[in-house]
Amino acid sequence: MIIARGPDPRGRDGGIEPIDPELMSSPLDFFFAEHFRHRQLCGLIDQLSTATFFDGGPIAEVVDFLRFEAPIHIIDEEEDLFPLLRRRCLPEDELEGVLGVLSAEHKADGVLGRAVRDYLEHCLDTRAAPGSSLAGRRDLAAFATQERRHLALENAVVLPIARQRLTEEDLTGLARRLAARRGRAPGEVGP
Repeated sequence: MIIARGPDPRGRDGGIEPIDPELMSSPLDFFFAEHFRHRQLCGLIDQLSTATFFDGGPIAEVVDFLRFEAPIHIIDEEEDLFPLLRRRCLPEDELEGVLGVLSAEHKADGVLGRAVRDYLEHCLDTRAAPGSSLAGRRDLAAFATQERRHLALENAVVLPIARQRLTEEDLTGLARRLAARRGRAPGEVGP
């Protein structure tokens, strides 16, 4: 469940909704909700890539997400979810190749995400419209495209297999690690 937000008073189409911390107790639902938030990030990046005027709010929102939230999500997958799947999956799941692709994409996302973040920080510093630079627009579009493709693979392949293969004990441990990484005790809720 994503915590619903009211309409943006400036008339912009959405931003990135906060996630309900209670979802950490159901980690695969948490990952699915996080992937939805990453899709919202891509939508916001699409809007910025065509922006012909400066609006610092959405630019700062993307910068903050790329700086703080995206790296934690990658750690969640690389250090917790993917290793669990490697231990639990059967050869016929043919998941090792998919996980290898996703790990390589995480590295590429880091490089392109850093370029996007640097560009948007420059826009904030100079009060420039993000759509005013051809190179900036190209990086924004490339990142959003790459991220959507990545999320589709995780949602269509990885999470369904995880639902089949991970044990209750795996999921409880995963929930504990997600919570600890965010400075929460298992089962703790609230902002």
